[in-house]
Amino acid sequence: MTSDIKLLTRNEFHIYQNASVEHLNKNYNCGLFLDMGMGKTVITLTFLNIQLYEELEINRALIVGPKRVTENVWTSEVKKWEHLKHLKLTKIIGTVKQREKALLEKTDIHLISRDNISWLCTKYGGSKIPYDTLIIDESSSFKSPKSQRFKALRMVLNSFKRVVILTGTPAPNSLIDLWSQIFLLDKGERLGRTITSYREEFFKPGMSNGPVVYSYNLQKTGEERIHSRISDICLSMSAKDYLDLPERIDNYIELVFDDVLQKKYDDFERDKILQFIETGLELTAANAAGLINKLLQFANGAIYDEDKNYHVVHDLKIEALEEIVEQDDKPILVAYSYIHDKERILEKFKKYKPVVLKTDKDIEDWNAGKIRMLIMHPASGGHGLNLQYGGNTIVWFGIPWSLELYQQLNARLDRQGQTKSVIVNHLVSYNTYDMNVVKSLKSKDKTQTSLMNAVKFKIDEYKKLMGL
Repeated sequence: MTSDIKLLTRNEFHIYQNASVEHLNKNYNCGLFLDMGMGKTVITLTFLNIQLYEELEINRALIVGPKRVTENVWTSEVKKWEHLKHLKLTKIIGTVKQREKALLEKTDIHLISRDNISWLCTKYGGSKIPYDTLIIDESSSFKSPKSQRFKALRMVLNSFKRVVILTGTPAPNSLIDLWSQIFLLDKGERLGRTITSYREEFFKPGMSNGPVVYSYNLQKTGEERIHSRISDICLSMSAKDYLDLPERIDNYIELVFDDVLQKKYDDFERDKILQFIETGLELTAANAAGLINKLLQFANGAIYDEDKNYHVVHDLKIEALEEIVEQDDKPILVAYSYIHDKERILEKFKKYKPVVLKTDKDIEDWNAGKIRMLIMHPASGGHGLNLQYGGNTIVWFGIPWSLELYQQLNARLDRQGQTKSVIVNHLVSYNTYDMNVVKSLKSKDKTQTSLMNAVKFKIDEYKKLMGL
């Protein structure tokens, strides 16, 4: 399966995106703090393209970020834009031998997960690495000055001519989290050379036990002074502040299977279609739905056996949801398709005390901002519920093939009374039936004709192979 995507152009940039590119171009060390869905990736790639091929200011960049993002998101974004399609991105992933081989490739940009950055810095002696530009994606994951990843980057800062940090939530817990991120930009020039001096200047001790301080509270003018100190190099924008933005922002987060998992999916699809052919059943909407649901279960990460027990086949969607939760500390409405979706989400995110929408009390608590993660099946609560006061972010963990259910759930947040742009994130397993569902929803196919045709195409394909 492939998606027919027309390449986008710079002419389609929003005003704020062009302003963001300019900010990165004119500041050698800077931060870009944009809400999720505002295009940090394409903005940064556009900046890198300008510096690599127009200004000729840099030779090779290193992008560090979450594992899934560095392995899939950046390379996927390049393929969507006309002005970026020539960029060469190389992933430093896999075994040590595979990583070392990737390091030798001639490339514009190297991508590495934050979990491997200590390895990379150590490999080059911890003082100099062969890049002149560093991009830290989701820089809030470097908020702890005690972490190995922060210490590793701190040792090699002199390697870089330019450093850029990207995040939607620079201070997910408190402004204490900001110090280490800004240090990676200016080596302590604005907020102090140590976390201790930063705390002393802008905070006062909170909870303590003798000499041990457990928390810090901002001084009366602390927040204002911190923002003033970093305002020259950090650009912060919120989606709701830009009138040229659509009321709703749709993100399609493509999750790419590795070769082994893709073969498992292809084999699973083949087996299910051959079973369908062998039954001799007529292809009706109901029969097609049964077949589609089996394939969508695999796309979501688990499949049921004949005894209704489920077996996990991958965690890509769980990991992608985790990244969204970590980078955005706002309430999130998660839509699921199958019971195994719900159970896996509840288990993985139990520290956030997720709530499955069941009662009026759940609705009241959500709208009062008391629920961090609300889990909901579109068929059980898609109609008539007013949830717009509790948040503006939706994550489709499982994407339904019913246009009505899809539109109705989105309308729980995207409705009158909502004060922010609604961000709808779709977790899409690439090269699976998820892509057919997305295509059907985008075309507003109420009858699911396109899905039926896709099933028919596959059945006819296998019949030809079987000589039927």
